[in-house]
Amino acid sequence: MEEYDPTEDESRPRGILTPSDREFLLGHKTDYTDHSKKQKRNRIRRRLRNAILDFSILFEHLEERDRETVFDPDDEAREAYTRGITNMLGFLHLGTMGYYVPFKHMLAEGVNKAEQRLADSDYRMVNVEFNVDPVGRIDVDDVVDKIENDEFEQLTDEELRAFVRLLTESDDFSPDAARENLHAQMEDYVGKVESAAQRREQKVEELSE
Repeated sequence: MEEYDPTEDESRPRGILTPSDREFLLGHKTDYTDHSKKQKRNRIRRRLRNAILDFSILFEHLEERDRETVFDPDDEAREAYTRGITNMLGFLHLGTMGYYVPFKHMLAEGVNKAEQRLADSDYRMVNVEFNVDPVGRIDVDDVVDKIENDEFEQLTDEELRAFVRLLTESDDFSPDAARENLHAQMEDYVGKVESAAQRREQKVEELSE
């Protein structure tokens, strides 16, 4: 049975987008004239701009308990919400390219304001770093060779991230099977680490006698 994805549910209550907007953007309704398409896009842009302005009100005036309820980590749709938050940040990054204030400056200022709110002090200051460093082409064969030869210390962070992403996007990848297999391997690994620690302690005691 296919898992329910609230993102694709056109009937859910209105957010920034109305159910009709979702139907239009998802391509589930195509009987629009050129004029009606233009009107629809204009309405979506107008609501989106007003939604951005509304965040200043939400940040300053929405009660903490309401904010915590929205970002409930135990919600059954938390994966869809996580994807939505990620895509929201990506959308803002794309939308502010060429904007008169760089995205990283607004991101740093936003995090700083949130930290001041948490500390209840305007004197709470944090250093927020955000950089976009392009990663070159990853040599998949080279990465696999390193893994097969247990040369894990030679793997770069970029190679690991790229390899994991490619692995999870493969049709042969199964999250449930991987989770079960990794749990079993982790138990075996922990056991070996503990045994190695015990042997070391025993050897130290023997050398100290």
